[in-house]
Amino acid sequence: MPPDERPPPAGFAPQPPQPVEHYENFPVASWLCPPRLRAPIAAIYHFARTADDLADEGDAPAAARLRDLARYRADLLAVAQGQPPSPRWPQVFVPLAAQMRAFGLPAQPLDDLLSAFVQDVTMTRDGAAYADMPALLNYCRRSANPVGRLLLHLYDVTQEQALRESDAICTALQLINFWQDLSVDIPRGRYYLPLAECVAHGIAITAPREQFAALRPDDERAARLLESLTRHARATMLQGEPLVHRVPGRAGWELRVVVQAALSVLAQTRALGPRALATRPVLRRRDAPRVLWRCLLM
Repeated sequence: MPPDERPPPAGFAPQPPQPVEHYENFPVASWLCPPRLRAPIAAIYHFARTADDLADEGDAPAAARLRDLARYRADLLAVAQGQPPSPRWPQVFVPLAAQMRAFGLPAQPLDDLLSAFVQDVTMTRDGAAYADMPALLNYCRRSANPVGRLLLHLYDVTQEQALRESDAICTALQLINFWQDLSVDIPRGRYYLPLAECVAHGIAITAPREQFAALRPDDERAARLLESLTRHARATMLQGEPLVHRVPGRAGWELRVVVQAALSVLAQTRALGPRALATRPVLRRRDAPRVLWRCLLM
């Protein structure tokens, strides 16, 4: 029996994919996506979105968030083994289980995502910062790269070079998001500026809560730090750029848009310099022609 025709395990009932309601850096079941892949992409998205909400939304204490994420992980492991999940998140795990069966989606990348969400909770709870760039990149490996690898799995793109390029794009997207969101994250107790990088540019951080909040938009040391970090993010994105020619059909064009839109945001962040500590750059309608033109040139 073909994979997408196997009956679901007891307790499962097929459900249509849920509508996508939140913006993400990743394309999610858009009109460029082949219709047959919209359901699995939506299932992956809603798994990640719900886990992110458990880690980040509302005013629950860290201990409650960690308990919920542990229960969420137990449901993931259950459906990965063909067992029914708990009744708490049927809108997530029923469609996810169906798509895991139909497309052979591996559970490990999804579990990696959950480990990153747990890390978000514990780092914020402790007011902790990342010690250095390798530590931050390890977080990106689990918070961003799994999504790209899952999408490549759906498109049957399996070459090692393509996987490395996907990792580079996803890591760059995560880094660009960090540097774009400094004005939002620091007040919320999220510190992604690596401490070793800060020291290298003359900013010694020993008390992250107080000292990151005290960074000024006219600080020349912060200007040098952000120039270095945004330059690194751009180089990382360019390492992955050849992937747009390996992903087939319309998805390759959508990936072009993702890459060029992210590079446009990064250019705005670089232009702001240390003012990015107080101002969040965003894409506007007037940026669309330039982004689309650069897509054509890729």
